[in-house]
Amino acid sequence: MPTPTHARRRAATLALAAGAILAAGCDFAVTNPGPILDEQLDVATAIPSLVNGMGGDLSNAIGNYLTRGSLAAFELAHSGNFAAERQFASGVIRAEDVNGDWARLHRARWVAENGLVRMKAVLGAGFDANPNTPRAYLYAGYANRFLGENVCETVIDGGPRVPHTEHFVRAESLFTRALALAGTNAALANAALAGRAQVRVNLGKWDAAVADAALVPVTFRHNAIFSINTTRENMDLAVQTINRREVTVFGTEWVTTPDPRARYDTVRTTTGAFQTGQDGRTRFFRQAKYLTIGDPVPLAKGTEMLLIRAEAALRANDVTAAAGFINQGRAAAALPPLTLTTVAAGWTALMRERGAVLWLEGRRLYDLRRWLAEGRNTQLQGRSSCMPISLEEIGANPNLRTN
Repeated sequence: MPTPTHARRRAATLALAAGAILAAGCDFAVTNPGPILDEQLDVATAIPSLVNGMGGDLSNAIGNYLTRGSLAAFELAHSGNFAAERQFASGVIRAEDVNGDWARLHRARWVAENGLVRMKAVLGAGFDANPNTPRAYLYAGYANRFLGENVCETVIDGGPRVPHTEHFVRAESLFTRALALAGTNAALANAALAGRAQVRVNLGKWDAAVADAALVPVTFRHNAIFSINTTRENMDLAVQTINRREVTVFGTEWVTTPDPRARYDTVRTTTGAFQTGQDGRTRFFRQAKYLTIGDPVPLAKGTEMLLIRAEAALRANDVTAAAGFINQGRAAAALPPLTLTTVAAGWTALMRERGAVLWLEGRRLYDLRRWLAEGRNTQLQGRSSCMPISLEEIGANPNLRTN
């Protein structure tokens, strides 16, 4: 009689033999393709994916920064436990707290700009006519615009310190190319015009900004796209207010003087008491602009173009024209018109309108920064108004090291 060990060996032998017979009739080979090699992107069929990646990096960078940028600009108040967010809310933006934001925003810029270089090499004479080309220019333009509005100064690909306005100069050129190649695609053309109007404002080119803004329909909107598919594709501000309670509208001007364009919900517990944030003490009023973690974030809107024209009019002391543009935007939001009789009243209204129209879109901090520099608004007095060069960039870039 076979021993238990002998029986087990015999069973294993039979199993292997059976497996060999089955394998003879089926191919069970598995090949792991591994990472995509860089040179595999150097084909025309890879261009759509390459450009989609540019958009993905831009959305990821913006979506992750919105919470902190909104806290620094008084759009939201802190109600959570995150240390960096607490610092932003208190008006202190430190180099050690912006490592991730700096890296993501510059990644979005680099991927788009260098992707355009790759596309030119791959497409050759067909580069200008490729429908993905103006899209790539737009992603590069908006990445630079967002950087310029949120950094104090910058570096380009490991270079020396340069003014933040370098990003506006680059963006203006990129938007101009996007416009030239948009052809009859009105959505792309309007996105290029709106983006160029934004950066021309930031460069002080008001006449040119107004000329671009006047061509963009009031109903136009160009978005950064998000998705519920993966964590990377989620819009993080929505995550922090839908899945968590890290930031609140409570304590902001939008509760004191509400506006339907800055929507929020008061949240209560099952007992009827006000829900508190993650910190356990601050009332949690949930922003209601973004209702899912996959909602889009506007990069440019026709209603902002009206406010660009209104601000230009105020700079020329034309309060009548400014009021007309402001009230066109209010009419689009089904709001009653404002009566403005003085330039001072016009400026007060304009600052409020830009706050409502661009709420939670990553734009307010730069508005307050530029108005502070002009002596028109002092909300940021004594506070950080921009993101410094990150500690990681300083450590890795020999051009930034000091003795």
